Amino acid sequence: MAIILDGEHLTIEKVVDIARHNEKVEISGSAMERIKKCRAMLEQKIQAREIMYGVNTGIGEFSEVILTDEQTKQFQRYLIYNHAAGIGDPAPIEYIRGAMAGRINVFSKGKSACRPEIPLTLIAMLNKGVTPVVCQKGSVGASGDLAPMSQIALLLMGEGEAYYKGERLPGKTAMERAGIPIPGLKARDGLATINGSNLITAMSALQLFDIDRFLKQTEIACAMTLEALYANLKPYDIRLHQARGFPGAIRSTQAIMKCIEGSDLLSKKFKIKVQDAYSMRSSPQVIGAAHDAVAYARNQVEIELNGVGDNPVFFPEHNLTITGANFQGTPVSLPMDMISAAVTMVCVLSERRFNRLNNPALSIGLPAFLTKGAGMMSGLMLSQYTACTLITEQRMLSAPASVMSIPAAADQEDFVSMAMNTAIKNSQILDNAYGVLGIEFMGASQALDFREFTPGKGVSAAKQIVRKHVAHLDVDRPLYDDHNTMKALVKSCEILEGVEKTVGSLGSSVFCF
Repeated sequence: MAIILDGEHLTIEKVVDIARHNEKVEISGSAMERIKKCRAMLEQKIQAREIMYGVNTGIGEFSEVILTDEQTKQFQRYLIYNHAAGIGDPAPIEYIRGAMAGRINVFSKGKSACRPEIPLTLIAMLNKGVTPVVCQKGSVGASGDLAPMSQIALLLMGEGEAYYKGERLPGKTAMERAGIPIPGLKARDGLATINGSNLITAMSALQLFDIDRFLKQTEIACAMTLEALYANLKPYDIRLHQARGFPGAIRSTQAIMKCIEGSDLLSKKFKIKVQDAYSMRSSPQVIGAAHDAVAYARNQVEIELNGVGDNPVFFPEHNLTITGANFQGTPVSLPMDMISAAVTMVCVLSERRFNRLNNPALSIGLPAFLTKGAGMMSGLMLSQYTACTLITEQRMLSAPASVMSIPAAADQEDFVSMAMNTAIKNSQILDNAYGVLGIEFMGASQALDFREFTPGKGVSAAKQIVRKHVAHLDVDRPLYDDHNTMKALVKSCEILEGVEKTVGSLGSSVFCF
């Protein structure tokens, strides 16, 4: 069944389905009526020679330049040409598909004044698999993602490049092969297509979907390490977290204990410490804080997905055009900068737990560096080095891009969000996070191999999946292959799926604000 875009109900999960799983999309009938009504108002205003930003004026510093009738006809083409100014490698196809879906949803609000042919063409491109080639870098996240969205708009003129059926082709060729008519760009069409933060919002939506699942896996890894270290589980009493009241900590402790359910560790046959180190007993509070951050960021991203991100904004019900700054990316970049810190923070916690597994002074009887041949063998000593270098890079990338504004356009655009930098660095932070957590999974599995008790059902399921991919480290071997295998395993969410199949859902980061 096709996903209906109506300007109101686009969720992160729907973006994932469209961007990654090629779900078909349609625009609702009511949305199309709104688009037509708004366009009719614009046509009347053009005929009346009303001055409107980006329609019959220049843009940015040139906003006071009034265009002639002939210039108005040509302006949209040159607008796209001069804004298609990105640089670097092409962005992943899923990012561009997500951005296109988001832009169609903006059009569905009926306040952008483009012709109906523009959203209908973008829908055809999504449904037939024509994806514009777009440079990843170039947006400052202020007047929308102008540079990358302009490379999408080039296809609407039969220009640029596109991927189609596995080939990178000239845009016109791709459109012709897919049987999609080229609509061209008339007054307002070009600026309407590019003047929103749609690429950074799509990237953020996809990242939040993945980070939610990553955080669930941090709870599984935490549960494994807690068992391997004979943890005192009193800090995981749900009443403790309910007393404080943070939703993330409550759901996190529930998820961790669900993984430990059925463990011999709950039988009270083991000698445990009165109080464990912070990296063990504060995991629900830390991972929970990350869940709460994700919930807030999700709320902001979904508002943006369903909001009018454009300039100017047209109000047919008032016969009014208002120029403002609804393209500004800060409402997305600020919460996503918080996500940078949240993921990095959780990885620091993971590495500290791994350290306790490795360190014979802290590991409650486990062999040094988790090897029986300590001295001649170094076990997982160097795995910690790898985790540390990944985390150091994450820490550098966690500096907030939202405070890094550099004025542009002769100071007309004197504050910009730099949200694209946030989105790009979050991709790298998450990529590193898979590696860090994969190393903790390796260490926890290795440690449990040395313990003689029955772990929890969820922990057992996770360890069994790890052992399908990485063997016990009996004697030293090159570890890079194991590290890369574990990183890919965490990214695939096979562990999460296996554990949830065994113990049920570990919950979600979705809370109401």
